[in-house]
Amino acid sequence: MSLHVVRAGHLTTVQDRGRSGLAHLGVARAGALDRPAADLANRLVGNEEDAAVLELTLGGLKVRADPGCWVAVTGAPAPVTVDGAARGHARAEFVPAGAMLRVGTPVRGVRSYLAVAGGIDVQPVLGSRSTDTLAWVGPPRVVDGTELTLGESVGQPVAHDTPRPPDAGPLRIDVGPREDWFAAGALDVLCGTPYTVAAESNRIGLRLDGPPLPRARAGELPSEGMVLGAVQVPPDGRPVVFLADHPPTGGYPVIGVVRPGDLWQCAQLRPGDEVRFTIRRTRH
Repeated sequence: MSLHVVRAGHLTTVQDRGRSGLAHLGVARAGALDRPAADLANRLVGNEEDAAVLELTLGGLKVRADPGCWVAVTGAPAPVTVDGAARGHARAEFVPAGAMLRVGTPVRGVRSYLAVAGGIDVQPVLGSRSTDTLAWVGPPRVVDGTELTLGESVGQPVAHDTPRPPDAGPLRIDVGPREDWFAAGALDVLCGTPYTVAAESNRIGLRLDGPPLPRARAGELPSEGMVLGAVQVPPDGRPVVFLADHPPTGGYPVIGVVRPGDLWQCAQLRPGDEVRFTIRRTRH
């Protein structure tokens, strides 16, 4: 069972839940940027939660199924057709043998997810089928002409499943660990003014344009470990949110860390979109 990729689109990669627990060896997590969307796609076609899916950046994918298979497209809402006939978003759809499945350009958001019953059965690397676009660990980028082997189905497709991806909102951050490197009022600047997504953003990090965060200390830190969601501030003072393919170490101070439950939003922000931060307060 396989999918033949006729057109790969702007950037299509294989992703699962990533490589947890290997940062001490210099291996990034990778994995689907919008995990709630990827999880939903897998549930809709009856897959296990860690089945590999295709992550599409701004759509543009065309694939031919052999034989017929159940699919689901979630994440950024994009037009879905099978041999030119419109199909639904965020629902299980059957693609007959030899039919052409097309996922167009999303009407909003950036990344869509295509799950196929049985999952994308590429060879795992370091325990994951995810492609890391910084180190290019894992399966290679999907290109025109790629043949993707499918696994065997383990469950039945469903017409509807929950939970659906959450609503968007400000990115909640836990302060630290290097807030002492910033001047008084830096957090007020970060949380009081909207930032704009820069065109250089990618799976490695969400780069933001806006007011620079004032520093209290000059110089840079010795290289130290970085975590998913870290808000690192380079010398120009403009924050960068580390995403799934981020390097495991860095030398710029981290003013806060975005909560894991909010990181999916970073996957769907386009250049020019506004981003707001808010400090997550812990109740006592």
